Amino acid sequence: MNSKRILIGALAGGVAWSVWSTIVNMGILKSAYMAEGSAGHILSQPRYGLPAFLITWFVTIFLLSGVAALLYAVARTSWGAGPKTALKVGVLLGFAAGFPINLSIATWDPVVRAVPLWWMLDMWVGAIIATLVAGWFYKDK
Repeated sequence: MNSKRILIGALAGGVAWSVWSTIVNMGILKSAYMAEGSAGHILSQPRYGLPAFLITWFVTIFLLSGVAALLYAVARTSWGAGPKTALKVGVLLGFAAGFPINLSIATWDPVVRAVPLWWMLDMWVGAIIATLVAGWFYKDK
């Protein structure tokens, strides 16, 4: 495996996923956050503070992008190189990262279902985007 290309793909995928996550959370869900905070369904102020949470969130996105890049590099030996393999890896990783917890949130938390739906899509679509980007940058040694 080409470790340098995995790292480059992870960084590029992390940037792409971060853009997507920002669109979801600061664009699409902004008004829902305000309404749910006013209704008392979510905290109106983050428990960990904005700078700390945002740094941790984006570090997590970059780490998951690294997992995506590594899984793509491994999967291409058996599934073949290319976007089809990157898509498969992204779909699987995104499902694991986004579906289970957001199913629980949609079931048990009083927030409107659009919130956990978009949180799930943040993870699922983000993982797909990051893996496709990482796959674009990956080349064998």
